[in-house]
Parts: sequence; structure tokens; C-alpha cells
Amino acid sequence: MLNAYACQNGRLHRLAPEEAADAIWFDLENPAPEEYAFVARVTGFLLPQQEDLAEIESSSRLAVDDDILTLSMPIVTRARGVLEAGVCGFVLSPQYLVTLRFAPSILFNQFNTAAPPENVPGSAHIFTGLLEAIIDRQADSLEKLREELDHLSHRVFHHRRGSQTPARNAERELQAILITLGRDYDAISYLRDAQLGVARIAPYATAAVEWMPKPVRDRLKSVQRDVSSLNEFSTHLTDKVQFLLDSTLGFINIAQNSLIKVLTIVSIMGIPPTLIAGIYGMNFHDIPELSWHYGYAYAWAAMIISAVAPLVWFRKKGWI
Repeated sequence: MLNAYACQNGRLHRLAPEEAADAIWFDLENPAPEEYAFVARVTGFLLPQQEDLAEIESSSRLAVDDDILTLSMPIVTRARGVLEAGVCGFVLSPQYLVTLRFAPSILFNQFNTAAPPENVPGSAHIFTGLLEAIIDRQADSLEKLREELDHLSHRVFHHRRGSQTPARNAERELQAILITLGRDYDAISYLRDAQLGVARIAPYATAAVEWMPKPVRDRLKSVQRDVSSLNEFSTHLTDKVQFLLDSTLGFINIAQNSLIKVLTIVSIMGIPPTLIAGIYGMNFHDIPELSWHYGYAYAWAAMIISAVAPLVWFRKKGWI
């Protein structure tokens, strides 16, 4: 899909397909071959393909040729209610900006209707505004992740104190917490990749070409500072996820140890009665207690006492 935009009265306006040749910003989302060819013909750019944008080497993601910047970075998209990783490319010249992406993005769609801060925005101003919007969206996502991790921390520690939750329900709750932590870690990983992409692009675009306007350079420096603060916050969230993961696994180990302890105590309690029952179950004629009048009651009493005695001993020692 091709979305073409031009500046009219200081604002971006979406152009009709027949007017696309007058655009300064071409936004390609999962473009068809004919859309690729049209934008390349109008702008004169050699547009990269998706596999080119997915390269992870810095030399593949950051390039300049004849004052035309070709940049790529990971982006985060939301699909089926969860964050997923994607890739986005920018081809920038003083006259045109081309963005290439291969997944829907609310960020780009919302930016389409937003008024740029400059009265007469050019391609560089739109490019910088997109980077600022990406950083703002990442900050919002990190704030939501912090709230979710705070809620998980409360569930792991505060709700479990003195909890009478049945073991089966507690096990399901811990499993749900582990799944949520894994999903949050993936989201933080995607966001950190995108932050790294912005952190590479912003200084490179500032230094690689001389035609970049000074107001845009100042805004890109501000973007670099914002990325640095987000990186620190992402590190904090990653540490918190790791701590909650270790704590949840610790509770699972405690529950497993408690179960093993119960099974061990039950097995120990069953050994003496089994021994007594085995002795008096032997079919020998000369068993001294065979003719006892109260032999049956005696055997039962011996088995019960031999089962209860270890339980009393364990409790006295504080093992249970």
C-alpha cells in the first residue's frame, strides 16, 4: 500500500493516487512491485528490499550516497494484542522521504494526520518527527510494562503472604506469572532493539550529510538524549523481570520441595505399620501372639502408634 503526503499550509495532507507524484513523503506499507517502481521513478531513489532492511550490520543499516541517506532500524508493532518485532527503512534526501515497512503501524497512521512543528516542514523535518514519535511510543510502552511488572510483583510477594490458595490454583497462578514475564521480556527486547536503531540513526543522520537543517540537528540531538534515558529505564525493567522470574521459580521450587517433604513423611509413616502387618501376616504355626485374645487390637494399636510417632517426632523437631 502506498500513502503519499504533501505539505499544504504547514500541515501534511494525504494525496489522492493520481496526485501522488507531487508528494514529499511516500509511505510504503507491504508495497506491491508497481508501487516500488512508481516511487523509485518519481524520487530517483534506489529503494532497498525487505531482506536488505533486515540486515543487522551497521554498514547495511546506515549508508549515504550522493547526499541520499538510506537507513533501517527495527520497529515494534502490535499484532493480536501483543508486541512483535518488525523492520522499517528510511530513504531521505533534501526533497523526498520514503519510508518502507512491512507491518501495520498505528504510529505512522497517527503521525500522518499530525501537524509538524515547523510552518513549512520538509523531508528532514518529517523524518525527525517520525523518530520523535517512535521514541514517544516506546516510552509509553515502557511505562505500561512498568505498571504490569509492579502488578506482578504485588501478586508474587504481597498476595502470597499468608495465602490460603489451594495448591492447584497456586500452581496455575505461578504458571500464568511465568508466561506474563516471558511476554514482557520479549516486549522489552523488541523495544531495546528499536532504541538501538534510533540511537544509531540519529547521530549518523546528523553527521553524514551537510544539508540537514540546524533545527533538525538540534532535534536529533534531543532524540539521542531521550534514547539514552530510555535505555537506562529498559535496563531497569530487564533487571526487574529477571528478579521476578527468579522469585517465581523460587516459589515453584519451594512448592515442589514441600510436596516432596509431604510424600517423604507419608512414606516414613507407612514403613513401621507395613513392617508390623508383614510380621503378623506370616503364615507360621508357632507365632507367639497367634492365640492372643486381643492380638488383633494389639496389632492395630502397634501400627497406629508406629505411624503417629514419627509424625510427632518431626513436628517436635520443627521439620513440619
